Amino acid sequence: MRIHPFQGLVPPPAHAPEVACVPYDVVNSAEAAALAEGKPHTLLRVDRAEIDLPPQTDPHGDAVYAKARENFLTLQRAGVLVRETEPSLYVYQQQMGSHRQRGLVAGCHVDDYDAGLIKKHEKTRKDKEDDRTRLIDTISADTGPVFLTYRDHAAVTALVDAKTKEKPRHDFTAPDGIRHTVWRIPGGEAGVKAFATVPATYIADGHHRAASAARVARLRRERNPRHTGSEEYNWFLCVLFPASELKILPYNRIVTDLNRLNPAEFIEQVKGIFGLEENASPTPASVGQVSMYLGGKWYGLCCPVDAQADPVARLDVSVLQDKLLAPVLGIDDVRTSKRIDFVGGIRGTAELVKRVDADGGVAFSMFPVTLTQLMDIADAGQIMPPKSTWFEPKLRSGLFIHTF
Repeated sequence: MRIHPFQGLVPPPAHAPEVACVPYDVVNSAEAAALAEGKPHTLLRVDRAEIDLPPQTDPHGDAVYAKARENFLTLQRAGVLVRETEPSLYVYQQQMGSHRQRGLVAGCHVDDYDAGLIKKHEKTRKDKEDDRTRLIDTISADTGPVFLTYRDHAAVTALVDAKTKEKPRHDFTAPDGIRHTVWRIPGGEAGVKAFATVPATYIADGHHRAASAARVARLRRERNPRHTGSEEYNWFLCVLFPASELKILPYNRIVTDLNRLNPAEFIEQVKGIFGLEENASPTPASVGQVSMYLGGKWYGLCCPVDAQADPVARLDVSVLQDKLLAPVLGIDDVRTSKRIDFVGGIRGTAELVKRVDADGGVAFSMFPVTLTQLMDIADAGQIMPPKSTWFEPKLRSGLFIHTF
């Protein structure tokens, strides 16, 4: 894998806590506006520039992208974002409670993405791609990093271990309790060499950002009659984490009704498919187990799979969908059905209890997909079912910006 030190824009330490913001796609416009209130320097004013325009503004209209560019330039003129003195890599550490993950920040090449060396496991939506493509192209910058993972590599780990013993550039705790620490690696040659023997990387989060960056590179190549391949637009901003340090949370399911069955009838059908353990733990203990909440009680379901099945079919979410949600509850397409909702594991099983007790229906608490399962699916060129993984903590945008 190729990685690339870049001479980007970064906030001085005093500004970093305000500039750094949640990813653009985990909040809607109203939530972004609330987070940005009283924070003139937050990068949300670039990533979600509609918050600085009248409420009726089309979030994909010309005015929004023009405002994003204006706000981006204002941050630079004000010294809130400053240019590095030389190309660099970075180590980015996040700590959430006792969990710590450390990634190498670098540019990755769009040709590696197009060639499948940066492996995908999700489909993208054209409207979301169009939005980020236009923003990246308008401001000539990647503001939010793509979250990549790779199978652990001793040389990269040694480099990160050595760097994190030094004094960091940034070290602050965000309002959500996540601690963010950044070290700069001037030049970055050792990182480039260490990563050269990593055979492939995998997108954990940020499929739309990666696809949009690749589209922008193609646009720039078409517009540039003197394109050589050495231009900065051929690279896009990534943070690369070793698989052993990542934490995947489950993506749980709530179905709003029992598809005209009464609870006793439904329980009998579930028992015939999966077996049933009463008074089970709300949290499954391993792959192949699902916990179900119905009528004030938790049940344990056993979801054995065919060892010869493909990597997608072996996932617990696939088994649940194919054997129960579709044939019994009538949820044929989780992408379009209005009768199913998804709850990220960060909200805990208490949220499932609260929702079902208030509104009825049934909830399913899942065991998290493993990194091995994700990589196996990507290696096979397959696509994960919708709402299968929830990575936490999320990467903050604005701590390093790649420009071209």
